[in-house]
Amino acid sequence: MATAHPNSLTTARLPRWSPWALLAGSWVVVGVIAGFMSAASGAELNIALVVLLGTLVFDVLLYVLARLVEGSRQATNRLVTSLVATAFIIALLPLISLLWTVVINGLPRFDPTFFSNSMRNIVGEGGGALHAITGTLLITGMATLISVPVGLLTAIYLVEYGRGPLARAITFFVDVMTGIPSIVAGLFAFAFFALILQDPGIRFGFGGSVALSLLMIPVVVRSSEEMLRIVPNELREASYALGVPKWLTIVRVVIPTSIAGIATGVTLAIARVIGETAPLLIIAGFTASMNYNLFADRMMTLPVFVYTQYANPGTNVDAYLERAWAGALTLILIVMALNLIARLIARIFAPKLGR
Repeated sequence: MATAHPNSLTTARLPRWSPWALLAGSWVVVGVIAGFMSAASGAELNIALVVLLGTLVFDVLLYVLARLVEGSRQATNRLVTSLVATAFIIALLPLISLLWTVVINGLPRFDPTFFSNSMRNIVGEGGGALHAITGTLLITGMATLISVPVGLLTAIYLVEYGRGPLARAITFFVDVMTGIPSIVAGLFAFAFFALILQDPGIRFGFGGSVALSLLMIPVVVRSSEEMLRIVPNELREASYALGVPKWLTIVRVVIPTSIAGIATGVTLAIARVIGETAPLLIIAGFTASMNYNLFADRMMTLPVFVYTQYANPGTNVDAYLERAWAGALTLILIVMALNLIARLIARIFAPKLGR
């Protein structure tokens, strides 16, 4: 009588949730051990090291557990898969360390006062970054209004109309502008407005918007161009076959089809410039007071606020450093909010598929 052999595809398998549970457990155990060791030595807990060591422990435990339950072949497969995941986690370690450091140091001043007060007449504790947050939103918003139409129209020309030397020249200069140092953009904006307005000491928010737009436009052009190129030509040809003119095809077919990628590219461009400090120091300046007018007087922004709080502390150094970390955390949260808004816009305006 033949002996029945179990099906190796359906027996002796670890549950699907087991690798995730093992990874989380490894991080927790290593974190607890590292926390006790840090408390005993008085050193600060290194979250990046905890994640790295916990992941390596996970690789070993998963291989051993899979070898005991599933056999050597499946254990080798899981080991290679876990090593790929480990490489990804190692690549994320700088970001994890950065976020952990900013959150831990920024939370002590992440309070209502920080978001409701400016630094006017503040020389020690207290004060806030309302004037810097307002300046960042106004300057970056104006830069976006300048950059998005120019960049999108340039991309449309390059994809739909551009042929010959002019298109090649535009592409070349866009590539050159992509590598321009940010301080050069600030110097250009300062020199331009100083010559036009005949004011060698000019400082105002609109100049900062122009400087940032020089950095945003190449990113918007490149990202929008790539998104427009991946729109199938069959859609354009179908529109032309129905007698729709080219400009209307672009407006009603091409752009709606690629709006999700365009919105993502615009968000990346905003994230690229919202943390710039050098050009805004030159042309926008800095102040401790509120300023809602982009076309008059100095205007503070969050990157400059962080820089000034860190570089020029008063007698109470801790208060200045806490405000600097809180400003950095606010800047990161604004970038995250922009990404969420871009995803929402992409989901709302993306073409609806179906019958």
